[in-house]
Amino acid sequence: MNPFKKTGKSVSIFITAGYPKKESLTEQILFLQDQGIDFLEIGIPFSDPMADGPVIQETSSIALKNGMNLAVLFEQLSGMKEQIKIPLVLMGYLNPILQFGVDSFLIKCESAGISGLIIPDLSFELVEKKYQHSFGSSKIPLIYLITPATSDSRIAQIAQLSTKSFIYLVGQNKITGSSYSLSEHQVRYSELQLLSNGVPLFLGFGISTAAQKQEASNYTDGVIIGSAYLQALSKKTEEEFLENLLS
Repeated sequence: MNPFKKTGKSVSIFITAGYPKKESLTEQILFLQDQGIDFLEIGIPFSDPMADGPVIQETSSIALKNGMNLAVLFEQLSGMKEQIKIPLVLMGYLNPILQFGVDSFLIKCESAGISGLIIPDLSFELVEKKYQHSFGSSKIPLIYLITPATSDSRIAQIAQLSTKSFIYLVGQNKITGSSYSLSEHQVRYSELQLLSNGVPLFLGFGISTAAQKQEASNYTDGVIIGSAYLQALSKKTEEEFLENLLS
């Protein structure tokens, strides 16, 4: 069973654990769940988030200063497990996971009911080479990122590895939060959806408006919104943002 597969289009929100306050994760999960968000991507704060733009970098820095770390994150998630009704995806970089201990990390993820992991600096080749005994054999699927420039053969390989999760389409070869035109890649996006072979394809990086969400839905299975929501959260206008986004 794939928890990310549905009949209609999906909307996911990225939040940074520990932002704006150390205890914000619980209220954010419940708030976004109540708003009808299909699944949440929870960012694990890291001091060197190479794929992330200035907004997510700033929230990550604040979260670290607030005292957020993996131990606190899992403690917060375990305390509200029974209240969570939608899939949760953890997004983080390999270094903090290695420091925590890969096996311990995966055990904690399974206990917390995590539905998927996005680790941008962990390719499937690296899993096969070094982590087959841990990530490769875990019940929690890894979610891989592709771009419009990713080769057809690689997408086919990723699709085979993603039958219990989804493929994360990075809409552009830039950092998160950067603006770009969806229309310039629409032909390629449609090709990527076909190459995904039934695995949900979600578009992220730079989606910030209802119009972009609607346009992306023409050739993907949904969108993931991060920087724009975090900016609204920092201004305490998240309810208005979601009302406009989901209208």
